[in-house]
Amino acid sequence: MVAGAASLMFVAGAAFAAEEPPAPNAAAALVAEGVDGELLWRRAARKPLPIASITKIMTALVVLDRTKLTDTVVVSERAAQIGEATAGLRPGERLTVEQLLTAMLVTSANDAANALADHVGRRGGVKRFVTLMNRKAEAIGMRDTQFVRPDGLDVEGHVSSASDVMILARRAMQNQDFRRIVQLQEGALPGGRGFETTNDLLRSYAGATGVKTGHTSDAGWSQAASARREGVQLYAVILGGPSRERRNSDLAALLDWGFQQFGRVDVVHGGAVYARSKIPFDDDRRLDLVADRSVSRIVQWDEALVERVVAPAMVSLPVVAGQELGSVQVMDGDEVIAERPLIATESISAATVSNRANWYLRQALDHASDAFGRVLGVLP
Repeated sequence: MVAGAASLMFVAGAAFAAEEPPAPNAAAALVAEGVDGELLWRRAARKPLPIASITKIMTALVVLDRTKLTDTVVVSERAAQIGEATAGLRPGERLTVEQLLTAMLVTSANDAANALADHVGRRGGVKRFVTLMNRKAEAIGMRDTQFVRPDGLDVEGHVSSASDVMILARRAMQNQDFRRIVQLQEGALPGGRGFETTNDLLRSYAGATGVKTGHTSDAGWSQAASARREGVQLYAVILGGPSRERRNSDLAALLDWGFQQFGRVDVVHGGAVYARSKIPFDDDRRLDLVADRSVSRIVQWDEALVERVVAPAMVSLPVVAGQELGSVQVMDGDEVIAERPLIATESISAATVSNRANWYLRQALDHASDAFGRVLGVLP
């Protein structure tokens, strides 16, 4: 076997613009690729800041971990009295976990967040629920976060960072119930209490899929946003924007920039010739080895990948068409991101006695001719 390597550069031509990302008006911001959370751009991403109702992403995760959507929650008097954004809950009202999650995540209802916290916290109440929130944060790798309330209303010590918010949002979007709810543009509770989403991007940004907004006097206008286009998933976070409109436009600009950086391409091409192996006793022929099928991956347009081909310099006969005789790998640094076998394009029988004899005869004649040439001084 012999191995060879070549560098590959994926470029989107005119569609790719190697430009700096837009400059958002915010205390902290980032944009990240959604598969592995790689940060494409960031500013003050580890700075602890108030995050307002983005907190409710964690509230939802803890609730989903410990309840069923069909469980019944009795709204406490304390929860019903929570102010700011509310769903108009009434003390003693009985609602399902799903109804309260929808009110909390779609219209950012503080009373719904507290009703759920009371229910899950049980005798330990909100204090125990917040402990569960912080344990969950630590477990999923949020290093800059401390939760004090389940609703995100301003209180000293309740902080997170843009980086942690992205970690939280990606984790939550892996839950199909959470993902379904945060894509809703409207919802309703019994008694004609209808409400609309606070996530304006769901209506205005093509491909938007979630996740949660936040606004208080301390936190400013903040949001974790996600979007998907042509198989590429991105996240953008804005913390501390000056207005709802500017937050929305900055998020859209960051996502647009992110989508310019990535695309889905074939990193292995099915049917393409990756190696040509010698055939025993036939100096004039080569056996083409091709990838058995294509493999597509999401890559950064200007990313340099390494293609590594392992194939025999000379095949052993007989060979059957479709027989695996090598492999092609595509590597991003030390990571193999794609690998496919190389297969023979044709069948070749074992060499006959006559083929072998003729080949040896030609070799002998070639050697004799070379020797004679050197004797005469014709060859070096």
